Amino acid sequence: MNTDGTQDARNTRSDRIPRPAAPPTPPPPAAPPRPAAPAAPPAGRQGGAEPPLVGWLRTPRPAAAPGIWTYGHRPRAKEEPERVPLRQLISGAVISFLCGWLLWSLLWNGYLGSYWLWPLVLLTPDSWRDGTEPMAYVWASYIYYGLFLALMAVVFGRVGRWPELARRFLGPTLRRLRDRAPAAVPQPAADRAQWPELRVHGAPDAADKLAEEARAGRMNDVDVARIERAWRSVRSGKHSLASFTDTVLRHGAAACAHPSGQRDLVRRTAHHDLLAHQVRIGTAADHPRNPYQHRGTGSALEPRVLGTSLLAVGPAGSGKTTRVVRPVVEAMCLQALAGQCAVVAVGPAGADLGPADAYDVVVGIGRPDPDCDLDLYGGTTDPDEAAGILAEALVGDLAEQLPGGDSRRAATALAQLLGPFRAARDRFPTVPELRELLDGAPQAVTALRTALEEAGDHTLLRELDARARQSERPGDVGLLLADRIALLDRPAFAAFFDPTGGTRQVSLRSLDHPLRVRIELPERGHAEASRILARLVLAQFTECAVARTDRSLFACLVLDEAAHTVTAEALRGLQRLRSANAGAVLTLRSLDDVPEGLRSALLGAVGCRMAFAGVTPWDGAPFAEVWGKEWVETRDVTDRQIIAHGAGMKAFHIFRHLVTGKAATSKAVTVRTVERERWSASDLANAVPAGHAVLSVTTVEGEHAPPVLVDLRA
Repeated sequence: MNTDGTQDARNTRSDRIPRPAAPPTPPPPAAPPRPAAPAAPPAGRQGGAEPPLVGWLRTPRPAAAPGIWTYGHRPRAKEEPERVPLRQLISGAVISFLCGWLLWSLLWNGYLGSYWLWPLVLLTPDSWRDGTEPMAYVWASYIYYGLFLALMAVVFGRVGRWPELARRFLGPTLRRLRDRAPAAVPQPAADRAQWPELRVHGAPDAADKLAEEARAGRMNDVDVARIERAWRSVRSGKHSLASFTDTVLRHGAAACAHPSGQRDLVRRTAHHDLLAHQVRIGTAADHPRNPYQHRGTGSALEPRVLGTSLLAVGPAGSGKTTRVVRPVVEAMCLQALAGQCAVVAVGPAGADLGPADAYDVVVGIGRPDPDCDLDLYGGTTDPDEAAGILAEALVGDLAEQLPGGDSRRAATALAQLLGPFRAARDRFPTVPELRELLDGAPQAVTALRTALEEAGDHTLLRELDARARQSERPGDVGLLLADRIALLDRPAFAAFFDPTGGTRQVSLRSLDHPLRVRIELPERGHAEASRILARLVLAQFTECAVARTDRSLFACLVLDEAAHTVTAEALRGLQRLRSANAGAVLTLRSLDDVPEGLRSALLGAVGCRMAFAGVTPWDGAPFAEVWGKEWVETRDVTDRQIIAHGAGMKAFHIFRHLVTGKAATSKAVTVRTVERERWSASDLANAVPAGHAVLSVTTVEGEHAPPVLVDLRA
């Protein structure tokens, strides 16, 4: 089955897609993870037990607000019901029962007369009461007494809140018993384990094959998600039903495999639901600040919220990488194996972004004997586009200091060199060659001019002459570009950024394939070069993701530690990702790593914002501002001392004070509705417990959820 690079490994190999970083060693199919713990690979059916995958497929996933883990979710009310204190609830129930029992005793013993029996007399014939048919009257009396007792129980039960007391005590026990009970097997038409959609639309043989694979334990959740994506391509008319059926019948659960041949990751560290495309990152705390419908529910991230991009801010050790970045990267890698996503994970060398065998390509910049290289020019052949991307990487953080306040002059200067060089050499320059041209080295410029004269390209000669004239002016941007490119012209990077074709290069132009790429930055010893490369990857990603012709795959960039990479141009690129089925995840230790004029714009450009425990009030203030305020009901209680006027009352107050130690007072309660910040800067800095974070999400459709305090350890 031909799947254009998203499913079939044989027919979709592109010259731009490097082979996996290590020889693939596919693990045995793993069962989908349960909500409580990651699943282990099953050894098959044991004792006729149902495989975990079948139960996973049948688990309901009801619609919920954005950011809620839907696997087995039980929706809650939007507003918290009024809860009576348990002590008051018990005392009220006891008092109402005693009152009902006292009333029944008085009625039964005749202290209140026999008026309450008039309905019985009215509804029964005289022959039942005069002794002709005594048993009929006895049974009628018992029925009447029972109905009367039931009526009294209803009346006094409502007064004493007996149903609420029963729900409070018996509800948890009944729910536990219900959860332990075996789930009813759904009808075949609604049983996802029977692949009903395939049966309805003309592929019953493929459905039977897949159902048998699931029952035999040879299928995992990645297989389900991957085959469902292939089926959607058939339904959309992109591929034929016959080829899909033939592929499934021949390969079973391994049909439509990823180009790497892998069907699962060797090890998972988070809970994933590939049917809902979600990864669970924690549990919403049972906190008064959290909306009631979120309290106690799982918190999850998915492509439809990551498509608005996520910004996570927190100090070192707060859990940004281990609690958020690692689960998101793992989820994107699993979805890439399912043919649904392309992921680029960028972080310093040694960052906890998963093992190397979880990726198709690992680019370790600065490492000796690299297996793969990074394309400095983003895979483009347009000199102007390459110049714009490279200028953003080199001087994007200094745009405000450049003439004109942006990097356009730097892009123009680079284009004046890249265009003539590509016309003369049919490639872009290497880092040393570009540095020589920016420095104005006579030998390099003369050789380039000679090549252009021989080719007779007078237009590009004028470009080269213009660059030479501008380089003689004071304050020329070429000197700054030469200084910045010199940071990449180091012995540690000698084997990298080679456009001559001597190395296998990764190009982000391949984001229309389910590619898993990890880029390790040389942060130690080359901090400034690492920031340049981070800006380069961010600029290339935003440009290439938007330029894709096939946007069916979700493209995700995860940039762990994005300090000094956020620029005005980068923010414009992030805003364009939302409509291109792409998104970025950025982490920062502090907003101080972003220029002051861009901090509010950054929080406005992303749709998902996350503040971790330990942020400073200065970092919390922009979050508080962007999250806004809400109307809340407050109660002001005022104690007023009661002044006794009579001697007896004064004696009683003295006795009460001696017994309770408190003066006699009366309380006045004032209820007001006021506007209050959802999370103030002080709350974010001081009220967020360790291991927690405040998260707000927005979907690409515009649906949003308020900030929620999430326990990342649960």
